[in-house]
Amino acid sequence: MKWLRRLGLALALWLVGISALIALGPAEPPEQSGDVAIVLGAAVDDAEPSPVFAARLDQAIELYESGKVERLLLTGARSAEDSLSEAEAGKRYAMARGVREEAILMEENSRTTFQNLTEARAVMEREEIGTAIIVSDPLHLWRAMRMADRLDIDVSASAATETRYRSWSTQLPFLLRETYFIHHFWLFGE
Repeated sequence: MKWLRRLGLALALWLVGISALIALGPAEPPEQSGDVAIVLGAAVDDAEPSPVFAARLDQAIELYESGKVERLLLTGARSAEDSLSEAEAGKRYAMARGVREEAILMEENSRTTFQNLTEARAVMEREEIGTAIIVSDPLHLWRAMRMADRLDIDVSASAATETRYRSWSTQLPFLLRETYFIHHFWLFGE
């Protein structure tokens, strides 16, 4: 029974450590720049980006307006209940805020974070884009960076500053979800 307690303690320490890494997130150098901002998809409310997705888009638009990226790469397919894909809703949102249409790239095939990044890599290869900044919620970025590394994408990270996950009651479920999904990624590769 002593070994079982030690195993339980080791597992608990492992999970706390991984959760701490996720909560700290990846480094965000203040002078970072890239060729494109990859905006990871999130829900669309009919034809409008959800508040979570809008916060990600706002962060990417800020990178674009400040000259830290030249283009936006919007990701995400259309779910059955929506009239537009996540990428198309994001494009309309960004254009309404002054981003030139020719500065927007899209992929509309992905439904998961790993698929977002796999499809984004294909667009980057096709367009001969070398570097990217991944834009998402702070708690999502650590896993996204591990995935980008596995896909051999040259990236840095930029967390949405106006994230909807601000209170402990919204952050804790997101943190637990991310802790689960990083282990899923490590075990199953997606």
